[in-house]
Formats: sequence, C-alpha cells, structure tokens
Amino acid sequence: MNPITAALRRPVTVMVLVAGAAFAGLLAAGRMKVDIFPALDLPVVYVAQPYGGMDPQQMEGLIANYYEYHFLYINGIHHVESKNIQGASLMKLYFHPGTDMAQAMAETVGYVNRSRAFMPPGTVNPFIMRFDTGSVPVGYLVLKSETKTIGQIQDQALFKVRPMFAAIEGVSAPPPFGGSQRTVVVRVDPKQLQSQGLSADQVVQALSTGNTIAPSGQIRDATRMPLVPTNAMVTRPNELGAIEVKPGVFLRDVCLRDVTDQPLIEDASDIPTGYALVNGKRAVYILVTKRASASTLDVVSNVRKNLPEMQAVLPDDIQVSFEFDQSPYVTNSMRGVAFEGLLAAGLVGLMVLVFLRDWRSVVVVVLNIPLALVAALVALWLTGQSINLMTLGGLALAVGILVDEATVEVENIHTQMTRHESVALAVRLGNMETAVPRLLAMLCILAVFIPSFLMQGTARALFAPLALAVGFSMIASYILSSTFLPVLCVWLLKNKAGCHASSPRAPSHVERAFARVTRSGVASRWVLLPTYLGVTVAVLFLAGRQLGTEIFPQVDAGQFQFRLKAPTGTRIEQTEAITQEALRFIDHEVRDAGGTVDISLGYVGVVPSSYPINTVYLWMGGPEESVVRVALKSGSARIEALKARLREKLPAHLREWAAEKWQREGVPADIARARLADLRLSFEPADIVNEVMSFGSPSPIEVAVSGPKMADNRAHAEKLYQELAKVPAVVDLRYGQALDYPTLGVEVDPYKLQGTGATMSDAAKAITPYTSSSRFTVPNYWRDPASGVGYQVQVEVPFTLVNSVKDLEQAPVITKGSERVLLRDVGRVKEGTMPGQIDRYNMRRVVSMTGNVQGEDLGEVARQVAKAVEAAGPPPAGVKVDIRGQVAPLNELFRGLGIGLIVTVVVIGLLLLAYFQSVRLALVAVVPVPAVLTGVVAILLITGTTLNLQSFMGTIMAMGVATANAILLVTFAERARIGGMTARDAGTEGARTRARPILMTGCAMIAGMVPMALGLGEGGDQTAPLGRAVVGGLAAGTLTTLFVLPAAFALLLGRAGTASASLDPFDPNSPHHVPNAEIVSREASHAP
Repeated sequence: MNPITAALRRPVTVMVLVAGAAFAGLLAAGRMKVDIFPALDLPVVYVAQPYGGMDPQQMEGLIANYYEYHFLYINGIHHVESKNIQGASLMKLYFHPGTDMAQAMAETVGYVNRSRAFMPPGTVNPFIMRFDTGSVPVGYLVLKSETKTIGQIQDQALFKVRPMFAAIEGVSAPPPFGGSQRTVVVRVDPKQLQSQGLSADQVVQALSTGNTIAPSGQIRDATRMPLVPTNAMVTRPNELGAIEVKPGVFLRDVCLRDVTDQPLIEDASDIPTGYALVNGKRAVYILVTKRASASTLDVVSNVRKNLPEMQAVLPDDIQVSFEFDQSPYVTNSMRGVAFEGLLAAGLVGLMVLVFLRDWRSVVVVVLNIPLALVAALVALWLTGQSINLMTLGGLALAVGILVDEATVEVENIHTQMTRHESVALAVRLGNMETAVPRLLAMLCILAVFIPSFLMQGTARALFAPLALAVGFSMIASYILSSTFLPVLCVWLLKNKAGCHASSPRAPSHVERAFARVTRSGVASRWVLLPTYLGVTVAVLFLAGRQLGTEIFPQVDAGQFQFRLKAPTGTRIEQTEAITQEALRFIDHEVRDAGGTVDISLGYVGVVPSSYPINTVYLWMGGPEESVVRVALKSGSARIEALKARLREKLPAHLREWAAEKWQREGVPADIARARLADLRLSFEPADIVNEVMSFGSPSPIEVAVSGPKMADNRAHAEKLYQELAKVPAVVDLRYGQALDYPTLGVEVDPYKLQGTGATMSDAAKAITPYTSSSRFTVPNYWRDPASGVGYQVQVEVPFTLVNSVKDLEQAPVITKGSERVLLRDVGRVKEGTMPGQIDRYNMRRVVSMTGNVQGEDLGEVARQVAKAVEAAGPPPAGVKVDIRGQVAPLNELFRGLGIGLIVTVVVIGLLLLAYFQSVRLALVAVVPVPAVLTGVVAILLITGTTLNLQSFMGTIMAMGVATANAILLVTFAERARIGGMTARDAGTEGARTRARPILMTGCAMIAGMVPMALGLGEGGDQTAPLGRAVVGGLAAGTLTTLFVLPAAFALLLGRAGTASASLDPFDPNSPHHVPNAEIVSREASHAP
C-alpha cells in the first residue's frame, strides 16, 4: 500500500501521527542543548607550562624544547607550535583530522610526564586541555570595588566566588584575571642589608629555616591520642620579624625586622605582572567558559541566577556582575528564524492565493511549514544535534523551500479538480501524478548538500548540521505532502460548481502569450541555446573572477577588540595609562558618531605565572601590550567604519598625548616624542562568531619565517615586512614577536669570584630578590587561621628601591665577617637586548608578521601577499616562508567546496539518468544550472557580497531547486512526446502546463528568502549572503526553466525515439515486449 492510499484510508491515524510528531517536537525543543556553535571537535591540545622568573630563552631551551621533542612521538600529530615569554610557555599540538583525540590526549599526558624528567628542578606540572568552541568565553564575571585593593578583590574572587561559580552545572572555571595571588611579602631594604653586612639570599635562607612546615604527630597517654602541633610555621605574618637572620657576637642578633622596609612585613600580593581594566578602571574578572556538553543558554541563565548568592558572600563594597553575554547570538537567531518563518509563510500564502485564488489552499500549504520544521527538530534531537547558529540557519533556509512539495501537489490537485467532480479523486490522481517527480526533486536538493560531508575539520563540523537541518526538513515535507496534505485537502478543498468539465479548460490570455513566447524560443533553438551558453559562460568567466572570497561573512555584532603595543619593554603602569587614554578617545569618537560605549573590558601586561591556564584564553607578549574588548550600545556606529577612523586617528592622538605628558614630567621634547614612535594598533576578533570563524588566528594575514638561525629569520622577515607594507589592503601590520626586549645583563667574572669565597650560585641567588622574589626559588608558606587557606611567603626588594644599574650593582653577594662582596666587585651590569617572545614551529624558530584586511576581500589580499612574498626574494638557505592566518583555511576550504560541487553535479546527473533512463533527458534537466550560477554571480556583485561559506551553500541550494523545477517540466514534456506530440510541441506543452507550479514554487521560495537576503531578522548579517545567492540563482534558474529549457528539450529530443529503455519482455512499453509473454510464463510455471 502506497502512502497516499494509506493516508486516505486511515485519515485519523495520519492526524494522530502528526499530533504525536508535534508533541515530540515540543519535547525535543525543551530537551535539546542550545549552543552558539555545534561541537567542532577541533584536533588541538594545549599545554601551558609556567616557571616564574625564567626568561624567554630559558623557557625555550630548558622547557619547550623537551616537550616538543617528545610530542613528535604522538600518533596523529600534525605539528607543534610553541610561544615562550618570561615565566610561561604555551604549546599548541595540532593533529590530523580523524585522529582519536582521547588516545592523543592520553599520549600527550604520558609524554609530558616523561619530558619533565629532563627539566630543571622546581618545574611544576603543566595544564593540559583540549580546545573547542567551549574554550571561547560566553561571558565575563566582573568584580570591582571603589575601596578594596586589586589583591583583595582577587582573593575574594579566587576563594569565595570561584568555588560557587565552578559548582554551576556546565561551567568551566579558570582563575580570575586582574590580580596576583595573595602573598605575605617580606620587603628587604638594600641599605639595611649593607649596614648589617647581609645579602638578600641570607635573608631568604633565614626565612626558610625560621618558618617551616613540620608534621603534627601524636602521643599516646592512657586514654587519649592528642595531636602535637608546633609553631614552626608562624600564625601571624608579623611574627616573621622575630626570625634571626644573623647571630650577634657582642651586639644583639640581627632579626628579619631589622632589614625590612616599611611596612615591615605585609599581607599583600605577589609582584604584579598585569592588570585588568573594566571601563578604564582596575578590576578583576573571571571568564565564563562552558563545558563541551553544556548548553550556552543554560550556562548563562544559571550564572545570572546565581549572581545574588555570589554577591551575598562578598563584602558590601565589592560588586559582581555578568558582562559581554554571548548568548544573544542564539536567542537573536531563534527570533530571526521565527520572524523569517512568519514573514515567509505570509508571503508564500499570498503567492498561493494569487495563483490559485483559494484561501483553503493557502491554509493547506502554510500548515506544511511549521509541521515540517517540528519534525526536523525531532530528527535533529534524535541524531544528537543541538540548536545552534548552523542548525537554525538550516531551518531558516528550509523555510523557503518547504513550500515546494506542498505547492506542487496542491497546484496539481487544482488542475485535477478541473477534470473531476470528486475532490478525493482529484487529490488521489494529483498526488500519484507528482509523487515520483517530487521524490526525485527532493533527492536532487538533498544531493546538493553532499559537499558539506566531504569537507574536513571545522568547515565540516559547521555545515554538516546545517545540511542535516535542511535534509530532515525536506524529508518531513515530502512525507507530509504525501500523507497529511491529501487528508487536509479532501477535508478542506471545495470543488466549485462548473469548475470540472469533460473537456480541458481553455487557456487564459496569459497562458496563450506565454505559449507564443515559448514557441518562438523553440523555433529559434539553434540560436537561443548557443547564445544562452555563450552568455552564461562569459559572465561566469569574466564577472566570476571579480567576486571576492572569504571564509565567513563579516558580522557586525556591536563589539570590537583592539590590541595596543607600546615600545618593547614599556612598564605596565605606562601601558595602562596609554590604554586608559585610548579608551577615553574611543568614547569620544563613538559619541561623535551618535553612539554610546556600553562597557569596555581589557587586560594590560602578562598573565601571572601562578595562573598558567589563563594563557590559553589570553596570550600577552609582554608588559608593553594591552588587549581591550569594547561593546557599543544598540544603534551605535558601524564597527568597521569605527575601526577605520581609529586606525587613522588613535595612534597619532596617543603619541601626541604621551609626548605632552612626559614633557610635563621633565622628559626632553625629542625623547618624549620618540618614545611612542613604535606604537602599534591592531584589531582582533571580538565576538564569539568571529572568534570561532577566525579558525584560531588572531589576524587573517600571517606570514611566518622559520629556520634554524634567528638572525637569518629576522633578516628575511625585515625584507618581507617592507614588501607587505606596500600592500594597501593590509593594515595593522606588525611583528608577532618582540625581537628587541631591553635587558640588563649581569655578567659575573669567574676570575673575580676566586678568593672571595662566593660562587656563581651565590651571585645568582643574591640578585633574585632584587629582580623578582624568592617565591619560585625557595618556596615558603603561611596558613591564614581565619580562612584556613594557605599562602606563600616571599622575600623581595621593593621595585621602587631598585630602578637603576647602580642600585643593582650594590647588591651584596656574600659576607664573611666584616668583608662584603658586592655585585660590582665580581661582575658588571650591561645593557642589551634579547627576544621578548620566542615562537617555534616543529622545533624551528619563527619570526612572523600579522595584519588585518581593509577594503578588499581576503582572497584578493592573499594573492597580493603571495606576490609580496615573491618580491622579497628567495630566503636564505634553510629558511622557509609560510602564509598562514586564515589564508590556508580559505584555500583548503574552497578546494574542498570545488570538489564537492563537482560531486554534486555528478550525483544529480546520475539521479536524473536513473530516473529518465535517458542521457538526453538528463542533460535537458541540468540546462538551468549555468543560469543559476550566473544569477548568483550577478547578485553577489550587485550587492557587494563575497563568495563565502554561506553564499556557497545558497548557490548549491538554488541549483537543487532549479533542477527540481526542471525535472517537473521535463517529466510532463516527455509524457506529451511519448503520447504522440513532436519534441517541439511537447516542450512547449510541458512549459505551458507546468508554468504555474514552477512560478508558484520559484516565487514562493524567493519570497521566503527575501527576508533573509535583506538581513531583516536578528543577526541577519550572518545569513544574508545565503539568502542573496538563493534569490539570484533561483530567479535566473526559474526564467531559464520556463523559456530556455523547452528549446533545449526540442533540440536534444528532436530526433530521439519514443521506445523505452526497458529490457523486460513483460513490459508493454519495452522494445523487447513479447505479446503473449505472460501467458507463456504462466503455462511454463504450470508445466510438470
């Protein structure tokens, strides 16, 4: 029993099943995970290794080198990248697509453990984590206060807010940004050290013996086992002052309090390496990152729900808030799909009403849309998909094509109603006549999404869910059109008196005019077809080359992120002041443009080595860098226009402001102006969509020079920089690494050490408290009795007392009796430079340049960059130049899309050949494809839209729908030809009889896509290219189907026979038919 028969015989069963599907859809909508992107399952692992105080060269040679060497043993490894700055090393392990990441993660952990056996003492275990879209923050938890210090806010965030935050379901809780760890700081006065005849290392050693950890054992008396705690560790920080540093002979002992600066010993924080800024003021924030299995909306909702409880555990003068919420991308898209669906349904209904003039038919067609979407939602739920931007985009795309099935069938039912009085009979015949062509049309539309599953990596993970959403919607629509729709038509449609007749309905004036035009085209087919092919090929070849290419359309989310880089080695306090002035200038510019800054959030300096995991989320190259994210209120200036103004004005303003500021502080005018000559401003992906679509690169253009010798890399990189600077569309050009970080190198002379009793180790340890602290060299601890939290105790010389070479040279190295050996006695301090950041790619040192794109598409700029690389000349021996950033993913993506497009055409051709059993008919059915491509190219050029993933998906969708319409026309034309008409008359008749349904489906889909093409819905910038491609391609394809395809049919089928390809002797239409074959077969079966 076929579907139509079953549906008409059991209509109540059909309605029960539809109601059940609707209920399941509601259940699925409530149970499905709601996220911004589907799980990308990126084959990337991060390893973040801290070692406080080590310089970049030490981190490279003593830490990263051993890791990289061992990581190359891991199965499936593609390459290893590492970044090394003072105190931190971050390694990114890239694996080949398809690698078993669970096994890769286990092997990574194993080789990390092996690597650490070769590393310096004191190397702590690194953080190891997978990277996915969950690693991108969905918001920020901001803590600020007008009265508390940053250290106090940091401590509250770390030990009060973060435990509550981490307990929220689905949340991953990295440490706070903005402050350093709470620490008991023993600040040593260099003058007191000299007067007491002590070195800083002696103070450190005294602290380690005077404040130590001793286990609390037990004793056993007759009835009890009491604990025996000791006061080996002090209970109050000021008790440290009584620790003996140097025993007295004739005078009293020298204690810790005698060599410390005021205040003596302070419950404070570790040496700051960076500050967080919220609206230009110091604050603390925690990234809200979710686990891969969690829903973005649920996480954001739960965080907001728990804000009052977090506020309750904080002091009254610390406020906590949730900022930069990224969930509106999903909620806006959901509202956008609803808006586009309603608008499309209204436009589709209007089209059906115009063509069929029956409001009942409008109800039947429009009801098909939500039911198909609900059924698709159930299928997505059952296949483990989530509600995200891509599945929502697929459902939005499906809205325009869902009406195809219903419209074709309803129109054919109306045609049958002109011939038969019984509505049920008209429904049965109308459905049977279109069932197979509709099925083939649906399969052709599904076939166009094959490229989505041939992609690799992120592109496949993004667009496979979109293809599934469209596919499930189409399948549901076909099933509903074959079951639910016939039942509804029998119940609702009315056959008006006089509409049916024994003879066919007389053609209208419009139909007769259309037939005359079609006959003219058929008559001039030898001119029309070559002209059509010549024009489309010429347009595709000439205009298609002018199309810009990029990975994803630019989205104006009302946010932007910029990075400021002051001269290398600038103090973080100076960088902070420059950043604050930049924020004031941006606020002024936004106000001038009629907008308002909602909030700004940034970070200045580097992440403390106490929180190495934070380098995964935010990489900072040194104290001279700051990164700021700015959100504008709705209705403010366009982001790209604002960026262009800031590029033009902001650096010059900051240079002028800084020069005036430093001149007021007594700096000579020429020096003041030269200080910020190297100031660099660049923009980075800000919102979560652009962050994910940047494929992990902070800039779309990156040129990397790698080789064994840093000098050769740098020399060739400078040539490349000069050539890249000549490319007008490349802006924000800068080096990715600080190559000339200022140093004060301490050179100890081994010969001068002889006879002093001091060793090289003594000299190194003596200056450690002057330049950092004893935190990492000699760990010491104190437990806060009030909170039960343990903190470190460190010895340091205040940075306010060591601000010149002379101060450093006065550091005591060793003392023996009345003899003192200062650093200047055994060595010297020499100014120099060293790389502030050392990057490596598969153990080869890298010098890179990064830049953004302005005024051109990424594909064109990539070609110009390639020419610039060639113009720089051949690199030195052993040096390699790679163009990275988004260029490599762009090229790889479009190669995959091109292959996928070829596969799509082949699959559609095979489907057509399988259905029509004729190569000629299959060729006729694909005649509209060149017109579709031409229409897409034309509309993209007219609207200034690039060829990207969205517009490509729209192109193949338009190809599928145009082919589906062509199948209907060719099917009816071939029936007419087999019925006795000539190929010329059959082509004209097919066009005449199918003009109305083709126009209805074409106009309905175009009407459904217009809201998307105009970007009218929430977040419309993301899907507008897709809608535009569909509108342009389908408009051209529909016109070609109606006016050119009949001529192609007449040309290719003019001399073709009408014999069937069947080989079955029982088939009456087969040329091998034997008239009495069935009788012979029955007699043979009964023979003994």
